[in-house]
Amino acid sequence: MLSKDSQLSFNTMSLTLDGKGFYPVMGEMHFSRYRNRYWEEELCKMKSGGVSIVSLYTIWIHHEEIRGEFDFSGDRNLRKFLGTVKNVGLNCILRIGPWAHGEARNGGFPDWLLEDAKEKGYELRSNAPEYLEHARNFYEHIYEQAKGFFLKDGGPIIGVQIENEYGHCGGFGGEEGEKHMRTLRDMAVEIGFDVPIYTATGWGGAVTGGMLPVMGGYCEAPWDQRTTEIEPSGNYIFTKERNDHNIGSDHGLGVGITFDMDKFPYLTAELGGGLQVTHHRRCIATGTDTEAMSMVKMGSGANLLGYYMYHGGTNPEGKLTTLQESRETGYPNDLPVLSYDFNAPIKEYGQMSETYRRVRRLSMFTADFGETLCDMPYIPQPGNPDKPDNSSDLRTAVRAVKKDINGEELMSGFLFVNNYQRRYELEAHDAITLKAHDENGNVIAEFEERDVKNGDYFFYPFNMPIGFDAVLKKANMIPLCILHDERGRENAYVFYADERDSAAAEIEGDLGSIKIVTLSSFEAEHTVKITDERGAEHLVICEYDVVDRIIGSNQRRSGVLENGNPNGYEIYAEIPSDGKEHTVSFRVWPDLDETPSGFIHADAENVSDTYMVDSMDFADYRYVDSLLNPVKAEIKEDEKAYQLNVTSIDEEIDEVYLHIKYAGDRGELFAKSDIDIFHEGELIADSFYTGQDWEIGLKRFIGSEGKTEMEESFEGEVVIHPLFEDQEIYLQEWPQLSEEAEGKKCACRIDAVESVAQYKIKLW
Repeated sequence: MLSKDSQLSFNTMSLTLDGKGFYPVMGEMHFSRYRNRYWEEELCKMKSGGVSIVSLYTIWIHHEEIRGEFDFSGDRNLRKFLGTVKNVGLNCILRIGPWAHGEARNGGFPDWLLEDAKEKGYELRSNAPEYLEHARNFYEHIYEQAKGFFLKDGGPIIGVQIENEYGHCGGFGGEEGEKHMRTLRDMAVEIGFDVPIYTATGWGGAVTGGMLPVMGGYCEAPWDQRTTEIEPSGNYIFTKERNDHNIGSDHGLGVGITFDMDKFPYLTAELGGGLQVTHHRRCIATGTDTEAMSMVKMGSGANLLGYYMYHGGTNPEGKLTTLQESRETGYPNDLPVLSYDFNAPIKEYGQMSETYRRVRRLSMFTADFGETLCDMPYIPQPGNPDKPDNSSDLRTAVRAVKKDINGEELMSGFLFVNNYQRRYELEAHDAITLKAHDENGNVIAEFEERDVKNGDYFFYPFNMPIGFDAVLKKANMIPLCILHDERGRENAYVFYADERDSAAAEIEGDLGSIKIVTLSSFEAEHTVKITDERGAEHLVICEYDVVDRIIGSNQRRSGVLENGNPNGYEIYAEIPSDGKEHTVSFRVWPDLDETPSGFIHADAENVSDTYMVDSMDFADYRYVDSLLNPVKAEIKEDEKAYQLNVTSIDEEIDEVYLHIKYAGDRGELFAKSDIDIFHEGELIADSFYTGQDWEIGLKRFIGSEGKTEMEESFEGEVVIHPLFEDQEIYLQEWPQLSEEAEGKKCACRIDAVESVAQYKIKLW
C-alpha cells in the first residue's frame, strides 16, 4: 500500500512511483454487490491473487434509488469498505460516474433522474444546469463517504475515474463532450476529490477531457446482439493499437481513440476478467482465454493490467425495482436479476477459479519485474500478423531496452509468443527457431529450436541481469518471481515451463548464492509466494488456494485479530462429496524454520547442491487430519419446482458450495423460510444456463450476522425454466432437448446436485 508521502504520477510509458516505473495490477470489485461481513476476506483473496489496486463503481441507483434518500448502510457502506481496503493493505480507484454502466439498471442512473429529465426537458450526461446540480449532489455524498481516505490523508484512494465510456456509450463526442468531462472533473476537484491521478475510459471514441486514458479488452462480446459465433477477437494479436472496437458495440460500433497515444502510457482498466452472460448471448471465458489475452496486452506494451471484473457479485435488492440492466428499461441486453458472477477470477460467492490462478502467474511476474518492464517499449516483429483471422503466421512481440550490463551495452527484454486464439485453431510451428528483433530488424536474441503448438503462449527473457555479476543471456522458461531473504537480498529467480525437464538457461557471470528455481506450468499455477515472520520469502506449491490474511499496518505474520480472524496464511481446502477422505499437503522452498501447527514435516526428496532447483528439492508438509465432506444435498421434484434439502453441515466447515447440474433456459432459487436478511418465498439466487454448473455458496444464507458458525441445514425451492430449440440464444454448446413443454421439445431438468465443503487450515 502506498503512503501519504508516495509520489504517484505518470509519464509516456507508465505510471511512476517516486520517480520509478510502477506496474500494479488492478481488479474491480463492487462493494454494493457483496455482503459486507465478507469484504475483508474477499479483499485478502484479491491481494493474494496479486491485485494491488481495487477499482470500484459507486453506482448511483444503489445509493439514491429514491430521490433525496441516500443509503450508505449495510452492503452499501462505502466508508466501511474503504476502511477495509486500507486495513487489508490495498489501494483503490473510485469510479464515481455519474453514469457507470456496469450492467446496472439505467447504467446506474436512478429512475427518478430519468423522469426528472424527461419532465423538465434537459439532457442527461450534459452540461445542462439541472443535470449538473444532481450530479454535484451525488458527488458530494460520495465525497463525504470518502473523506479522510485519500492518499494525502494516508488512505487508499489514489485515483478517480470520471464518467464511463462517455462519447461512445451515450453522451456527446467532440468538443462538447470534452467540455462536459472537464466540467465533471473540475466539479470533483472543487468538492474535494484530491488525488494524484484522474482517469477516463478511452476506447471506442470516448472523450477523456485531458485525463489519463485507460483502455479495455474482452475475449468475446456478450453484449453483441447476434446469436451466432462471431469473428475472432483482435485481443489475441500483438499490436500498437490500444482500442477494442467491440466494447460497448451494443451502443454502436466504436471508432478510433480521441487522445494522442504518444502523450500517455498504455494502461488497462477493463481487461475482461471473465464475461457476464446476457440472456441472448452466453459466452464462457476460461482461464486460458483471460491469461493469454492478458499476456498479449502485456507484450503489446500495456503497463497496467486492470481487470473488470476481478470479483463477481450479486445485485442488491432494490427498494422500488430490480437493479439489473434489462431491455424493459431501454437497454440492449437482459441480465440475471441477481447474479453478476461474470465468470470472474473470484466468482459470485468467493470461489477462487482457474482464472484466478492463471492470472496470478502474471501478477507475480509484474510484482517483481514490472519496474523493469515499464521502461521497455513494444517493438513490432517481422511477420507478426495484424489480423486475428490469420491462423498461419506466428504471433510475436518484443519488449526491450538497451542497458549497460556488466560494462556491456545490451538489449535486455522479453520475447512474447502467442499461438492461441479463442475458439479457433492456429497452425502449429514445428522445430522453429524463435528470434527477437530490435526496431531496425536486427536479431538481438535467438532461442533454442522448439515446437510451438496450437494453444501455446509464453514469453522468454533475454539479457536479464541477475544479482550483481550475472546475466541470463536467454532461457526457454517463463519468469515467475524473485525470492528475497530476511534482509531483502535476492535469494532465487523462479521460472516455469510447460515441460520442466526441458527448461534451460544460459547464464554468464557469477550467481553467487542466488538459485534458479524451475517449475512446471501446472506447479506455477498452484504456487504462491509467502513471507515468514523474519521477512524471508518462500515458494509454496499447494493443490488448494493459499490466502494471505495479514491485516493491519504492522503486517504481523501471526496471531489473531480482535475480531477473531486469523492474521497469517490459510489454505482453503475444497472437498468434493465423493465419500472419500482427502489429504491436504503443500511443498515449500526454502524450508520453513518451524513446522506449522497441525502439519507433519517430511524431508525433501533431494537437496540440490547446484544453482538449479526444482520442485523435487522442496520440503513436503502434510496435514495430520484427513478431510471428509459430510454434507448431504438432496433434490426432489414436485409438480412445479424442485425441493432442495442440504443437511449435515459440520461446524468446522467454513462454506458449502452447491453445484447444480441443470439444463434449461435459467434457474431460480427461492428461500423456503426466513433466513438472515431474506424472507420466505424471496428469490435469493439465479442463473442463466451456459452448460457450466450453477454454483451457489450457502454461507451467506445460513451464516447469520454476528454468528461465527453456520446452521446445520438449508432448504430452498429451485425452479428451472424450459429452454426451447427455437429460442434466439447463443450457447457454446446446447444441452440435449429431452423434455417437452407447451407442445415443443425443450431442456428443463436437474441432473444432479453436488456439494463442495470448504475448510480453512491455518499455516501460521
